[in-house]
Amino acid sequence: MVPDIDPRLLRAFTAVADELHFTRAAARLYVAQQALSRDIRRLERDLGTELFVRTTRQVSLTAAGERLRPYAEAVLAAYDDLAAAFTGAGPRPLLVDLNTPAISTGRVLEHARRLAPDCELMARYESGLTGAAAEILAGRLDVSFGRVAGLDPAVRARLAWQPVRYEPMAVILPAGHPLADRDEVELSALAGEALYAGAGNPRTREWTDLAALLFAGHGVRVAPPAPLAVGVEEFRRVMAKGRTPVLAVVDFQAMPDTVRRPLVRPVPLSPVAMVWRRGLKHPGLDALRTAAAELAAAEEWLVVPDGAWLPEADAALMRAGG
Repeated sequence: MVPDIDPRLLRAFTAVADELHFTRAAARLYVAQQALSRDIRRLERDLGTELFVRTTRQVSLTAAGERLRPYAEAVLAAYDDLAAAFTGAGPRPLLVDLNTPAISTGRVLEHARRLAPDCELMARYESGLTGAAAEILAGRLDVSFGRVAGLDPAVRARLAWQPVRYEPMAVILPAGHPLADRDEVELSALAGEALYAGAGNPRTREWTDLAALLFAGHGVRVAPPAPLAVGVEEFRRVMAKGRTPVLAVVDFQAMPDTVRRPLVRPVPLSPVAMVWRRGLKHPGLDALRTAAAELAAAEEWLVVPDGAWLPEADAALMRAGG
């Protein structure tokens, strides 16, 4: 019979399972590494099994550790709910990465805030689901948005997601560009061009990969890396300085001395999903999921138009959800 397990031991376990590194897990929990190792050994002794494989180079979960993980996360979520119910503090704030202001993800957040006015949904704007996914698994972020097919399968297996929108893509052109006077731009008209799509930014690999798939066979290239810019204003400054066309989505914010034109023939789609760590329970997450579903239904965000371009791997993952 499994003895009663101290929640502290489960928190130690989930921190190491997330980080796969005892030093980082100890720092995350604000405890000494020796104390953390002692708690893990005690939990293994209580359960009668090893939870981690430890070598001098890496830490990995055993099969028993993988089996324990969802149960540990569910138990800890229940403890957090219990504590909130009797302290009167309400649920903790939920940190949500929207990638960029003024696009569909921002509308999801605003609708969720109306649905759950007692929840504190805190927004931040840092581009890239690849980077955000790592922070979600490390416990530094709760929810983000982006293209799940571009994530490493091992990372994706630890996440849950919900389709939000197939967002039509666009090109941002410097004022005076030969194509700037068109109402829309055919992909074939960009042959010979190099478009910025986040190349060299480790946080946005999923977007750069999508661009490479789109450009293949059309004579369009992914532009070489540009200085990494954090925040919309810095991104605008860097792009204006280089005057490089940018691959974006139709709702992307305007930048000075540029025009934004939808791409057509085909209409390329950016598959946007809402992503969070498996096992996360929070009324703010429930509100976000409801908001995304309601907006998608009302505005047909998940309808794929005839003649659109979308990689099959992306379509399959969006259909499956997480």
